[in-house]
Amino acid sequence: MELRHLGRTGLTVSRLGLGTMTWGRDTDEHEAAEQLKAFVDAGGTLVDTSDAYADGGAEYLLARLTDGLVPRADLVIATKAGARNRPGRRRDASRGHLLAALDASLHRLGTDHVDLWQVDGHDPATPLDETLHALDIAVTSGRARYTGVCDFSGWQLAKSAARQQGHPARVPLAGAQLEYSLLQRGLEREVLPAALDAGVGLLASSPLGRGVLTGKYRHGVPAESRGASPHHAGIVQPYLGERSRRIVDALATAADGLATSPLKVALAWVRDRPGVASALVGARTAAQLQTTLSAEALTLPGEIRGALDDVSAPVHRYPDQGWTEL
Repeated sequence: MELRHLGRTGLTVSRLGLGTMTWGRDTDEHEAAEQLKAFVDAGGTLVDTSDAYADGGAEYLLARLTDGLVPRADLVIATKAGARNRPGRRRDASRGHLLAALDASLHRLGTDHVDLWQVDGHDPATPLDETLHALDIAVTSGRARYTGVCDFSGWQLAKSAARQQGHPARVPLAGAQLEYSLLQRGLEREVLPAALDAGVGLLASSPLGRGVLTGKYRHGVPAESRGASPHHAGIVQPYLGERSRRIVDALATAADGLATSPLKVALAWVRDRPGVASALVGARTAAQLQTTLSAEALTLPGEIRGALDDVSAPVHRYPDQGWTEL
């Protein structure tokens, strides 16, 4: 699998990354082991987790697998901190909370450092400089090699990157993780230009549009799908409208023309967008993951990429970048 630099840093990551959101909850240790083995055998290196996944269970599970199945040195481990399951405060990016969370993550992961540590969302109740100082401490103390942010808006990312780059004692941001797919191109308005300008690499989460871009919802909601689950239907529902149907139909047409699947076309489209260092994928089974990873061999022809660009183009409104071109 091809490796790419994460932004303007020396850190290289596989251009497909393995997401672990379901580990320790819907994915047991045996299935996680099968997935990790398939991922590493395909040349993958980047494994993305979080202290919030299964309340830390995903990190514990990854530790058990790196203890015996896959050497720690073969992986680029990324984790997150800042999300809170607490009434009235969804985010806590205070220095005290972040550094305590990092120490807890290292304990669960069974390692003395993570390769990429990310703030999981902007916290309006904490001064930005305090949050960024926690990132600096993580790197200078050796507990993290690189740092990044998740789900920051364009101005939040630009301000954070400028603060870090403008002070010689601070550590520049390496990455920004946001949802990005043919169904969700909102980051192209402000976040992507900010990331490209600052040299911050994008990690694209949910590149298959929460499963909708696989095409399985074209003729209704399958009974065993996330869209039919009372726990996950709200996540899928926003992507089941008329606009999404047009995009998925165009995707299916492109896949038929290339004698491949909509899943592979959708993933290849995201993976090769400007600024994207890695597209993060997950699966329920190792067989599903192997199918997804086989998209590595697909490169989209220019005319198909252009057609998908057109049918999924985001709406630009004042004062979005490019609004005057419409």
